[in-house]
This record gives sequence, structure tokens and C-alpha cells, in this order.
Amino acid sequence: MRALTESDYQDQMQVVAINEPADAETICHLTRFDSTHGRFAGKVSVENECLIVNDQTIQLSHCESVSDIQWQEIDLVLECSGAFVDRASAEAHLQQGAKKVLFSQPAMGSGMDKTIVFGVNQQELIPEDTIISNASCTTNASVPVLKLINDTYGIDCASITTIHSAMNDQP
Repeated sequence: MRALTESDYQDQMQVVAINEPADAETICHLTRFDSTHGRFAGKVSVENECLIVNDQTIQLSHCESVSDIQWQEIDLVLECSGAFVDRASAEAHLQQGAKKVLFSQPAMGSGMDKTIVFGVNQQELIPEDTIISNASCTTNASVPVLKLINDTYGIDCASITTIHSAMNDQP
């Protein structure tokens, strides 16, 4: 949400709802003070279970189960929790009213319509694709560069080592 709000694309896409287990005041605080993105330059407040960001109202919900969420009039769910990672959980979003689901992480199993890495294969997307994975952060960081090198010089063999902070689901 921060990246979109601070980008040139904010007129093309609007965040209308966020489902987050944390309470509204915590969401507000984390929007203002992000350890990665720093302090938010805009205005952020909470009113009636809504996050108000630069005069835009974003409805908040705190559902642990997708079946409890009502995605009315939602074109795209950005599934960034990491808790839902397969086609069945994506279809639950569709059953609740979303038109499309984009996973911010690799999907489990084979059931995605596509796995897309921008700069590599985004041209493969078609309007009928409804459940898409954006691959992993390592993939998004390395594959566009590897594609450029391979297209220009060719690659016979490659190895990548990733140092990554601990994730929420890793003991």
C-alpha cells in the first residue's frame, strides 16, 4: 500500500480494503513508521475501522479465514500474508467476491494460471488469468538480470546464494 501510494500509479489503482490481523491503531502506526520504507510523508489516521491515507478511506477487516472476508466490488486481491499459498485458498478469495488474486510469493503446487516475473514473462498474461503468483523475492531480484545476461551473452551454468532474513513461518 505504501509503495502504491508513493508511486506514479496511484491514479491507476486504488487500495479499498486491507485484511490484517493487527488492530487498526497498529496498522496506522506501521503505515506511518515502516522499518524498510521509513517515515510516511503523507497523512495517516484511523476512523471507524477505516485507515485514512491522504484523504483516501481504506476499509479494514481482521479475518483469519478467507471465508469470513466479503470482497465486494474488488477487482484484485493482493495476497501478501504468506498464509494462503495454493489454488484452493486463492479460489476462496474468488468465492468471496474478488475477481482476481495475485500472490506476492511462490505458490504451492501447480494450480496457478501463471507465475509472472515482471521484466521476464509478463507478456504471457491474458485477461482470463485469475490466479497468478509473482514468484519469490529472490526470483524477482535475480531472474531479470540473469535473463538480460543470458539474452546478451548466454549462460551455461549459474549458481545463486541468497541471504534472507527469517520469515514469519520459519522456526
